[in-house]
Parts: sequence; C-alpha cells; structure tokens
Amino acid sequence: MTSTTLPPARAAYTTKQKVGIVIAGLYGLTNIPSVFFPSESSGTGEAGPPFAILVISSALGLIAVVAAVLAWRGSSVALRIAAGGIVIATLTGLPAFFVDVSTGVKALVGVSVLITVVAVALMFSGRRPATVVD
Repeated sequence: MTSTTLPPARAAYTTKQKVGIVIAGLYGLTNIPSVFFPSESSGTGEAGPPFAILVISSALGLIAVVAAVLAWRGSSVALRIAAGGIVIATLTGLPAFFVDVSTGVKALVGVSVLITVVAVALMFSGRRPATVVD
C-alpha cells in the first residue's frame, strides 16, 4: 500500500478579501516610518506619543505588511496576523481621544480606526461553508 502526502490547500480568497488584504498592507506601510519622526522633539511644544509607542507601531506595521504579503499568497494564518497587527497598531492611537491634542490628530486617529474596521471586515468576509442539515 502506498500513501501520498498532499501539500496543504491554499486559501482561495474572494475579491473583497483581497481588497482587505491590500488595505491592511498599505495601512501597515503607513505605520512603519512613525519611529523615524518622533514628535516630542519637533520643537513645536506639543507632546506626541512616547517613543516606545512609536517603536511598537512601526514593528506592528512591519508585521502587518509581511503578513499581508503572506496572506496574499494564500496563508490563512497570515491573514489573521495581519488583522491583529493593524488592530493593535490602531489601539495604540486611541489615547489621542482622551488627551489634549489638536483636532487634526484626533481626526487622523478616527480615520485610522475607520480604515482598520473596513480592512478587517473585508478580510474576514469570505465564503461561508454550506450548512448541513440532517
């Protein structure tokens, strides 16, 4: 008797899921350079996020980009990692709603929350398996 090992099946994503993956990857790309532009030392007098948050945001952006590329190639685990990366990166910006910062910063954080919600909703809007009724 001969047994054959088949490679794992790659995920077949819908167009909506692919759009969500692209949005997640682009959002991750926008988070990567944040560590290179700390706002506390900009001389404007406004305090920005702590440097540790900028480092975490950049690392999560890099993770989201790499995971989005792997998800595009069919990895369902990478799809979940990309979603987690952008969600956590967005959570690091939420304190802006509770401190005294300019309205522009609050609007930018609001837009990032909206982008994250749209991306995650699209990424997980795949085909539902048929329900078996006995």
